[in-house]
Amino acid sequence: MTLPVASAENAAASAAQGNVLLEVRNVTKNFGPREVLKRISLEIAAGEFLTLLGESGSGKTTLLRLIAGFEQASSGEIWMSGERLDTLPPYKRRVNTVFQNYALFPHLTVQENVAYGLQVSGAAKPEIPGRVNEALKMVKMEEFAASRPAKLSGGQQQRVALARALVNRPKLLLLDEPLSALDANLRKEMQGELKSLQRELGITFLFVTHDQDEAMALSDRIALLKDGGLEQVASPREIYAHPATSYTAEFIGQTNLLRAEIKDSVAACGSLQWSSTQPAGTALFSLRPESIHLSADGPPASDAVRFRAAVRSQIFSGSSEHLELDAAGQSLRARIPARGPLSGEHEFWFYPADAVPVRE
Repeated sequence: MTLPVASAENAAASAAQGNVLLEVRNVTKNFGPREVLKRISLEIAAGEFLTLLGESGSGKTTLLRLIAGFEQASSGEIWMSGERLDTLPPYKRRVNTVFQNYALFPHLTVQENVAYGLQVSGAAKPEIPGRVNEALKMVKMEEFAASRPAKLSGGQQQRVALARALVNRPKLLLLDEPLSALDANLRKEMQGELKSLQRELGITFLFVTHDQDEAMALSDRIALLKDGGLEQVASPREIYAHPATSYTAEFIGQTNLLRAEIKDSVAACGSLQWSSTQPAGTALFSLRPESIHLSADGPPASDAVRFRAAVRSQIFSGSSEHLELDAAGQSLRARIPARGPLSGEHEFWFYPADAVPVRE
């Protein structure tokens, strides 16, 4: 079986051409009086790696369970490839799920675990061994076919869980925080393997995590949820560089939120002033710490916003220094290249374009 190669570019192209695999249309979900999903509408392109990101209680796992068929929406519809999905029972959906705890059968071998889904779905017996071997080969676990889960490492168990999901050849693979049980180093390693596997297979991945770094590393697009609603849906670069709201700016990375008064196309926040195209009145801006530069590290450009600030604290972080600054009463966080201890007042600068307007 030859499988297409996916990429962020062709996933975006698929969406632009109308090649939408999954559509979530105005979906709400109530548990008693509590509304945990609020009119969610979302499209996922064929071959895309989309991550549902949010803190605990944001609704991301509930949305995943609705798509899988483990829960029913209170209102709204879910469609796949132009057909209604949410009216089908889970076993009739071309969707498979990899759970956080992997849910492997301890009394079965790796081979038997992977074959189980095919047996339940009624696949022809003669084709099962070949499909199982193909799935194990995809995740580089052929040599462990006769092993039981207890003999495998956490990363190996995760690969078996992936193989068991892939053996049914789903159109969409749902992953509910599948890396959260791994230690930090193995988690980083598996992130790279998971991304490579998705690109190789071309299967659409819908990934759930509360880890912003993981979402940024893996995703073609991120759907950030807050209190059951979609806060922003965009590529990792877009959502970081141009957050739509103050919540997005603070959840994705670190930022300085600057409340400024706009008058005559100039934004003023304490001692800081910069040009702005925002209408007159009060506005909120996000300024990332790495957008603040130390003048001693390089002269500012002619359009830069210069200011003096006292260094209140400094944390060495390998290639960078994390600074807490006091600019005439305005607290700022900066991240500059590592350069040794700093104290007292120094001149800093940033570009006006790096102060990005955000909604409350």
